[in-house]
Amino acid sequence: MSLTLGPITAAHGFPWATFTANALGSLGLGLVFVLAEDRSWFGADLRLLLGTGVMGGFTTYSAFNLESIGLMQNDAWGRAALYMGGTVVVCLVAGALGVIIGRAIRG
Repeated sequence: MSLTLGPITAAHGFPWATFTANALGSLGLGLVFVLAEDRSWFGADLRLLLGTGVMGGFTTYSAFNLESIGLMQNDAWGRAALYMGGTVVVCLVAGALGVIIGRAIRG
C-alpha cells in the first residue's frame, strides 16, 4: 500500500506558502514571548492566547510534514532536504529575531 498525497502538496515546486507562514509565526512567537515576559505589555492569559492559539494556528507542522513527504514521493530529494533543513534554520533565526525585536521594543 502506498501513500499518495495528491494535489494538496507542493510536490513539484517549493512550498513557499507554508515555509513563509512558519517563519513569520516563529518571529511572532519570539516577539510575543518577550513582550509578555515581564507582563508589562500583557498578561499570561493573553500570552497563551497569542502564543499558542494565534501563532500556533498560523504555523502548521502538519502541512510541513505532508509537503515534505510529497516532495520525497516525487523523488525531489534535494528540494525536500532544502525545505526541511531550511525550515528549521529559518524558523530558529526568525524566532531569535522576534526575541531581539521584542527586547528592543520593550527597552
